[in-house]
Amino acid sequence: MTEQLTNWAGNITFRPERLHRPETLDELRALVARSARVRALGTGHSFNTVADTTGALVSTGGLPARIEPHPDGRTVTVAAGVRLGELAARLQAAGYALPNLPSLPHISVAGAVATATHGSGVGNGNLAAGVSALELVTADGDLVVVRRDDGGDFSGTVVALGALGVVTSLTLDVVPAFEVRQYVYDDLPLDRLADGLETVLGAAYSVSLFTDWTADRINQVWLKQRVDGRSAADGAGPAGAASPADAFAAGAAGPAGAAGTPAPEWLGAKLATGPRHPIAGMPTTYTTAQQGEPGPWHERLPHFRMEFTPSSGEELQSEYFVAREHALAAIEAVDGMRERIAPVLQISELRTVAADELWLSPSHRRDSLALHFTWLPDPAAVAEVAAEIEERLASYAVRPHWGKVFTVAPDRLAGRYERYGDFVRLLGAWDPAGKFRNAFVDRYFPVA
Repeated sequence: MTEQLTNWAGNITFRPERLHRPETLDELRALVARSARVRALGTGHSFNTVADTTGALVSTGGLPARIEPHPDGRTVTVAAGVRLGELAARLQAAGYALPNLPSLPHISVAGAVATATHGSGVGNGNLAAGVSALELVTADGDLVVVRRDDGGDFSGTVVALGALGVVTSLTLDVVPAFEVRQYVYDDLPLDRLADGLETVLGAAYSVSLFTDWTADRINQVWLKQRVDGRSAADGAGPAGAASPADAFAAGAAGPAGAAGTPAPEWLGAKLATGPRHPIAGMPTTYTTAQQGEPGPWHERLPHFRMEFTPSSGEELQSEYFVAREHALAAIEAVDGMRERIAPVLQISELRTVAADELWLSPSHRRDSLALHFTWLPDPAAVAEVAAEIEERLASYAVRPHWGKVFTVAPDRLAGRYERYGDFVRLLGAWDPAGKFRNAFVDRYFPVA
């Protein structure tokens, strides 16, 4: 290659022998079959070398952009290279929705699924948890479909980091389309989390807490409330338990009543008087509508508007998952190193993710708090601080996001996933010659 190819943030330079963009499945299958090494490239929004290869790098963005809602009204099949924002708009037009979306809708569906990317909400799983089937090209060029209903190793094939084959399409669970109101509260006192963290996290369908770790407060709380009053936890909690939606409507958990009238003050935080960007001083034109203006799910659940496509990323990112039972302790541990974090940080976001059964999901079998860090673009300084955060959270069996900056040693990480050994076995069965391996996969999942 003569043209330098980097990820979105510019901190990773890919090293393939060639970037391929097949336009048909047959072309893709032939390419995979004849190649010694292959990796799939999504939209390049990973911040480490998970997608890199010295062989053939493949973009599925040139394949037909298939989006097919099924007649049963419960699922949609979508081409791997379609971006989440494009899928969401098509679903909305057909009267459907995904249960949740990540903050940035510009990433590809397959890339988001492969790394367990997520939104927020105490009852909302990551995007991968909604996959009921996926189609992929395996090492011999065969086109294979695996389904949730088949049982067996399905839960190991969804969040697979591109190591089992090139995914060509996925079937996702959908729900009827719904509307969302979004409110922002400023300056939530940090000490209110000590006895009210679950109240805050469960105060709306989707909740995000933004902080710069410089003071005894959460800078902003973003509350995304379904207009119909339903909660992400409806039907997910123990029998007889009141859902956050019930408490929200009653004014106990959330700051707004059933009619959507926001309280001017909530738990010591003040209702924002205008639109906010998570990072102070950044243009709010990039963010989704706030101040209670109702709108379709896909225009409120992400933090950023689809029409403002990021052209480059002046940032790095890390994200760490702990069981929600350890959420407060984890927040206190990170808060204890403010002076180390703040100089290299742009903003940090705290979110919740519901447990799932996917082997490599950071939320595997545990409801989780995700501590996300958007860093300044200084790889050396970020790696040093990230390592300190990981050590502080080690006693909580912290799991990093697979597509972001982390330094956890492979042996320690392996011990934090119950099905780690099963995934290594699956790799050997699906790809015995290591066609889809790269340095990242070799490091974290060495050949047994």
